[in-house]
Amino acid sequence: MRRFPSSLLQFTSRDRLPSYTAIGMLSGAVWYFSIDFEPSFTGLLAGAASTGALAWWSRRLRRVTILFVLAVFGFATVLGALAGSLATQRLSHVQLDQPVGPVLVEGWIVNAEPARRGVRVVIRTHAIDGLAEDQIPKTVRLTHIARFSTEPGRFVRCWSVLRPPPAPVIEGDYAFDRQAWYSGLGAVGFVQGRCQGGVIGAPTRATAAAALEIGQARRRLAQHVRAAAGERTGGFAAALASGDRSFLSQTDQEALRGAGLAHLLAISGLHMGIVGGLVFVMVWRGLALIEPVALQGSTKKPAAIAALLVCATYLIISGASVSTQRAFVMAVILFGAVLIDRAALTQRSLAVAMIVIIVIAPWSVLTPGFQMSFAATLVLIATYEAWQVRRRAQMKPQKGAAFWLKSLLMTSCVTSLATMPFAIYHFERVAGLGIIANTLAMPIISLLSAPLAACALVLAPLRLDEPVLWAFGITLEWVLAIAHTVGAWSLFEPLRLPKMPAASLALFSVSMCVICLSRAGHARVWIAVGVALIAGLTWFASAKDRVHWAPSGDVFLEPAHGEIERIRFIAGDGLGPLRFSGLEERVVCDGVDVCQLSYRSQKIILYGKQGPVPCDLVSSADIVLTNARAPRDCEAGDGTLILNWSDVMRENGITLERRGNAFHKKRKPDCGNRPWRPCR
Repeated sequence: MRRFPSSLLQFTSRDRLPSYTAIGMLSGAVWYFSIDFEPSFTGLLAGAASTGALAWWSRRLRRVTILFVLAVFGFATVLGALAGSLATQRLSHVQLDQPVGPVLVEGWIVNAEPARRGVRVVIRTHAIDGLAEDQIPKTVRLTHIARFSTEPGRFVRCWSVLRPPPAPVIEGDYAFDRQAWYSGLGAVGFVQGRCQGGVIGAPTRATAAAALEIGQARRRLAQHVRAAAGERTGGFAAALASGDRSFLSQTDQEALRGAGLAHLLAISGLHMGIVGGLVFVMVWRGLALIEPVALQGSTKKPAAIAALLVCATYLIISGASVSTQRAFVMAVILFGAVLIDRAALTQRSLAVAMIVIIVIAPWSVLTPGFQMSFAATLVLIATYEAWQVRRRAQMKPQKGAAFWLKSLLMTSCVTSLATMPFAIYHFERVAGLGIIANTLAMPIISLLSAPLAACALVLAPLRLDEPVLWAFGITLEWVLAIAHTVGAWSLFEPLRLPKMPAASLALFSVSMCVICLSRAGHARVWIAVGVALIAGLTWFASAKDRVHWAPSGDVFLEPAHGEIERIRFIAGDGLGPLRFSGLEERVVCDGVDVCQLSYRSQKIILYGKQGPVPCDLVSSADIVLTNARAPRDCEAGDGTLILNWSDVMRENGITLERRGNAFHKKRKPDCGNRPWRPCR
């Protein structure tokens, strides 16, 4: 066999092998959760055994071969898919298979967060009228539209309408059913009226009772921080301190998203890094001032232990979401490296963190939090390493305000560019001025807000934290002012990009990995640019004109390039696409007998009148959407598509896609092949 030069990939270097292994496991996990069938567990075991044996055998050769490269990457890929399969097999919980209600739902409130209308309340169920004990979901999520007057940890009774977790109704929509399955969520719905408090003790299970106690402690912390920080920024301060967003106004949330500062709301690597880093520096420098302690040995290790304890506490009080768990794992690896005298911020530590999270929660690989946080951290570490090499080559120490501002601007630029493809894919928005907003806001967060929050934590046992929290609120008011100002500029608001396909996102990710992990010199830049160009061409070539008729009754006209129109037609009981949930209705055809539209040289007729569709309308239209039936003796035009509302409800939405000069019905993935998407 021809030898493969190790200098081309630098695959066997000690600091790169964990990175490539992590990427392989990531690829396998993404493959497992993206396919529309359940792979054989025995087949995955056999694949892991064969690729592992092949990697072990090829590693014994003196020089690295292409066989070893492929075997190691293949072994890691199979391990990632195997982690997903094991996670699916160890889950066993109840989900509703059909709508229920109105029924009385009894249980304990676990969490509450703001929604577009009202508050979303997560309830750990105790009983549901009409359902046997083995048919009751463990947790349900209800939208509480009326004034929310109960607290997490309280036992409530809610007159509610429940439905199974919704599956995507169009291609590329958010797979809420998959996320609900792995989060243990068995039903969603809404409350009719208001939830009423009840009198009952805590759950008998120790873990459930402890979770409610933590929820109550989080709520008390959020209320205390909100009251002390002030009316204007109290909700923002409570969200940063406890992860409870129920006090944060919808206006402030939209401003933070529009300015590219929404990452401040997710308790993730930024918050955990600031909290752990501050504690580490304070303890490290504080112990260094005590001469007997400093002379006994390194003061970094006690500081690392203190930082780990504080990070663990922050993990608990912030709700231990997936993003927070991921940040805690990375903090454990970072401060653990300090304890064993290793370099903390390296590609190796990032790779180990990714491997651990894929093993613990493999389903999180498709979430935007996982992808954006690891992408930002990967690019930051690669930039830091390149900067260090350049500084050593110049032999000039760089300090001062100019160097600090340059570092801040570089950090904002590279993180914004690294997370931009993922933000466009998941949220279909471009925070083009996010670099400016982050450059202005992050010094306030890092130099003022975070130290004040740490001081408040230290002074809380002495009940002297309220003045510090008030100052903390003032600094956050400056951040909100930046968010509202930058968000109001709306420079990129008119820009309407087509939906990015998953293939383009994968290619953008490959380009990022090449530029950050490869050591091929200038060649890696050209390779990364070439892959990114292919991703962009694939993206814009995949854009097609589409027509969606959702189970909500709304019709959506999605052009390949341009603004999407939402048309109200029929009052359906189902749900619309989550992608388009925030769109305003442009055209109203509800209550109109005949609604004629012109879309991409196609004549679309929405027939809302009872009775058969007139033959003259059928023959003159390209697409007919109706709640009635078309007479059999009608002569439809060449290529005329007739869609009936009953078919939309049965198929959970219908999508028409333009191919050539006509629209064709797009086939939906089969249900029943994955545990989180049964046929209902």
